[in-house]
Amino acid sequence: MATQSTKVLFFVLFSFAICRTHAALNAHYYDQTCPQAEFIVSQTIRNASIYDPKVPARILRMFFHDCFIRGCDASVLLDSTPENEAEKDGPPNISVRAFYVIDDAKAKLEKACPHTVSCADVLAMAARDVVAMTGGPSWNVLKGRKDGRVSKANDTANLPAPFLNATGLIQAFASRGLSVKDLVTLSGGHTLGFSHCSSFVARVHNFSTLHATDPSMNTEFASLLKNKCPSTNNNGDAGQFLDSTASQFDNDYFKQIIAGKGVFGSDQAMYNDPRTRPIIEAFAKDQNMFFREFAASMIKLGNVGVNEVGEVRLNCRKPN
Repeated sequence: MATQSTKVLFFVLFSFAICRTHAALNAHYYDQTCPQAEFIVSQTIRNASIYDPKVPARILRMFFHDCFIRGCDASVLLDSTPENEAEKDGPPNISVRAFYVIDDAKAKLEKACPHTVSCADVLAMAARDVVAMTGGPSWNVLKGRKDGRVSKANDTANLPAPFLNATGLIQAFASRGLSVKDLVTLSGGHTLGFSHCSSFVARVHNFSTLHATDPSMNTEFASLLKNKCPSTNNNGDAGQFLDSTASQFDNDYFKQIIAGKGVFGSDQAMYNDPRTRPIIEAFAKDQNMFFREFAASMIKLGNVGVNEVGEVRLNCRKPN
């Protein structure tokens, strides 16, 4: 078993590996080589969302889960092989879906501009588009990422867990070069989110020896979740939307947290911590402020661990 000092050293080295690369991304990277790239991705995402309203939430989560592991290198898109279990099959990513939408956009781009637009850039543009088309802000996506060739399911253990306290969340984001404000801002992406019972059922059944239910939770909301997610015989598809306007990108997520209706323990923990509570309250009062900060934090997230030495995959599911 690793010693505590060994674990600390690994964490430092892992964090350094994530944050060490700063590629010269720019918003006009494909202006000459594939000027229709933005339009192709946007139209593909919009059409897919018409047929499946869950696409926006799934694409936004996919982008975050990609960037938070090895940086924004599209490693989350790689399929498992007999020799290797990939990120998409790690426990936190089992419910990440809609990979077919990125496949569709990439196939169209390969016809229009062969071997030019990276899968990592497709995912970054798609994440911006799903936010904008559901009523949220837009921003100029910086492009020029290359695609990674490595994807390991075990690495998904580094994703922030839904039961983390505020300190754990702050440390996890700091290891990727993201601030406390970035943490709260990017958590606002849960406005489009849905969670299965397994991620929060422990909050409403046998929470602790003193409390059957998490005392930080609104009592009526706790009863709702108990009915949806019984302690035994759970429906595998049952769960709860993370705010009350599930298909609209807005600041309702923060209002729900203030009301004690945060679904994840980690969501509610941020409101109970003085380092994050004022930011939550500010965003709940001022949606425009949240939108401005979200756009800025998404650009910052998109720069985490950018790959300068990878490849442009022809197929997002496998290396060339």
